[in-house]
Amino acid sequence: MNTQETVTTPESEIEQLVGNQRQYFRSNATLPVEFRVSQLEKLRDLLRSHEDELYEAIEKDFGKSKHHTQLTELFPLFEELEDAIKNVKKWAKPRRVPTNLLNQPGKSYIVPEPLGVTLVIGAWNFPYNLSLTPVVGSMVAGNTTVLKPSELPVETSRIMARIINENFDPNYLRVVEGGIPETTALLNQRWDKIFFTGSPQVGKIVNQAAAPHLTNVTLELGGKNPAIFAEDASVEVGVKRLVWAKFINSGQLCLAPDYILVHNSMKNDVLERIVEEIEKHNYSVENGNFVRIINERNFDRVTALIDPDKVYYGGKSDREERVIQPTVLHNVSPDDAVMKDEIFGPIIAVIDYETLDEAFDIVKSLEKPLAGYLFSNDKITKERFLREIPFGSGAINDAVMQNTNTNLPFGGVGNSGMGRYHGEFSFECFSHLKPILEKSNLIELDLKYYGHSDRQMNLIRKLG
Repeated sequence: MNTQETVTTPESEIEQLVGNQRQYFRSNATLPVEFRVSQLEKLRDLLRSHEDELYEAIEKDFGKSKHHTQLTELFPLFEELEDAIKNVKKWAKPRRVPTNLLNQPGKSYIVPEPLGVTLVIGAWNFPYNLSLTPVVGSMVAGNTTVLKPSELPVETSRIMARIINENFDPNYLRVVEGGIPETTALLNQRWDKIFFTGSPQVGKIVNQAAAPHLTNVTLELGGKNPAIFAEDASVEVGVKRLVWAKFINSGQLCLAPDYILVHNSMKNDVLERIVEEIEKHNYSVENGNFVRIINERNFDRVTALIDPDKVYYGGKSDREERVIQPTVLHNVSPDDAVMKDEIFGPIIAVIDYETLDEAFDIVKSLEKPLAGYLFSNDKITKERFLREIPFGSGAINDAVMQNTNTNLPFGGVGNSGMGRYHGEFSFECFSHLKPILEKSNLIELDLKYYGHSDRQMNLIRKLG
């Protein structure tokens, strides 16, 4: 168990860092595509050469195994890097769009430009993936970047700081370690973009800090993600996929299903199959398919949600080891404590319903979630789910896996966040798409100038 303190950084040093990055950005050094590619390749190669140290650091913080880290942290990150390196030249090119008749002869196009000096505040649950994937987006768009990783996983914060700070120009890319004082000092600065991953509560603080400067903000937050098993669902395959999605990273995943809505005709079957699937995997830190809860505070918060009278399976915990057994709660009602906030731990709540309207009403009575999942093969049910239930991203007959496709954006809606990223969406997240109209000097119609008539107005309407 790691108890070392994180590095601290004075606010004066942070202020100087941001000023230096702004000066560096204004020099246009980050604009050439060749520069962006070289820096992305450098980051990729550094991460590869330090992989063993990355595995060792996260194992100390979470008890997270090498294969678990590869699957959920480094493989997705390397995919983002390769995608950015391969496509940055195409993404950064001006994009031609049609020009209306009123502006002929002329041409119209969109010029992507970097926003400037950016701040990325990473999350603790996937400290490499959720810190460095947004950094890749900032780099490929041509910005300078300050990364503030979460201070909770001390070792992963330290290794990211060492890899980046020893190898990159701080005027271009820098990691600032620390806790609340450093985060506060960073938020006191003027940024051109802030990208935050974390809770809605802290997201509001970040948004308030950005408001005085009208800073562009992306907030990747969380919520109570529903998984709805319709009456026609394929239970065996659906439960297999759902259990994996729920208990990966011990449920400390913003996209994890938080509760299951099950038609009452299949409730017992679903519950029994969930238990079978859990026991088949034999979840434990020693087996490499489970991790510790990040700290005692979160351990206490999660275990407090376990109502002994509603435990169908599990419920045991070890505070000293910060491990909570995969737990299934049944006979849950929307008024129970486990339904009030995002669980962010290895507990799944099961609610049975009689009609689909009843299930949808439960989902819509809560804040808009980051993800929504439906298990059904019925066309009308699927159409209703997509039309009636708001959520950031989702899947039908699966869960979490939508996040593995870089062609799909990742982001929330309402209380679960604003903005989106991954792949080309990351490039756009950290860019301003500047619209341009370029006119020829060969012809100049008098239509728009004063001295208008009804005939002119009718012509403008037709040409527009």
